[in-house]
Amino acid sequence: MESVFHISNCAAENQVKFATCTLHSVALTWWNTHVQTVGHEAAYDMYWKMLMKMMTDKYCPRNEIRKVEIELWELKVKGTNLASYTQRFQELALLCGRMFSEEVDKIEKYVGGLPDMIHGSVVASKPKTMQEAIEIATELMDKKICTFAEFETASKKKFENTSRNTQSQQRQQSNKRQNTGRVYTASSDEKKQYGGSKPLCAKCNYHHDGPCAPKCHKCNKIGHLARDCRVTTNTNNANNQRGTGSGQKSGCHECGIQGHFSDIGSPRADDHEHLMLPE
Repeated sequence: MESVFHISNCAAENQVKFATCTLHSVALTWWNTHVQTVGHEAAYDMYWKMLMKMMTDKYCPRNEIRKVEIELWELKVKGTNLASYTQRFQELALLCGRMFSEEVDKIEKYVGGLPDMIHGSVVASKPKTMQEAIEIATELMDKKICTFAEFETASKKKFENTSRNTQSQQRQQSNKRQNTGRVYTASSDEKKQYGGSKPLCAKCNYHHDGPCAPKCHKCNKIGHLARDCRVTTNTNNANNQRGTGSGQKSGCHECGIQGHFSDIGSPRADDHEHLMLPE
């Protein structure tokens, strides 16, 4: 209402008349009753602050004012929504005029509800009026919001770049594995498949012309493989016999000649009977 008085250049002696013309419903009935009680001249022979106190006492009892004062005392900025805080603070401050005897008290309470991100800067600015405090706080909050937006944008770009790099590396690794698999498959196919005209040898499993002449790694002879070697057992037995002597034939214990032995019961060499060993 004070703003309307200021805009319309309403004189102080006419402010009560102007304000009461805006009343309606229950409030208008209350005012008409008051005029009839005290008289027309006495009713309008008052200033705006007196009328405002009368309406506050009528429609804002002390218990309700106490609730408003508690809300104002606990009011703080939620997040970065400074505009809502400022609007609600001004609404409550109009109803709780007794809390602020001076302008500096109202400024101190308003600044006390600001968030830490701008509180110190507003205090350092030392605003002289409530309007100055609101303007400083609004400017600082706008800067903080812009900084947050820039930080979020940079973080988002960094995340997107990291994500793209990771996906690129994964695709490269996947392509590398696929290429390795193709090379391995091609090598295997090349090894298994033969496109020439030479026949396949049944002995060595290779393609070549003419007779197969493999070399046995056991007997070192050409013409067969180790798996087909027939002298493996004889060779091993011969080696064992040469190494240990266990494979030699028994000789005569009288004359020492192999191929026979003497009668065990004969005591002399010239009397022994030769028993021939089978060949």
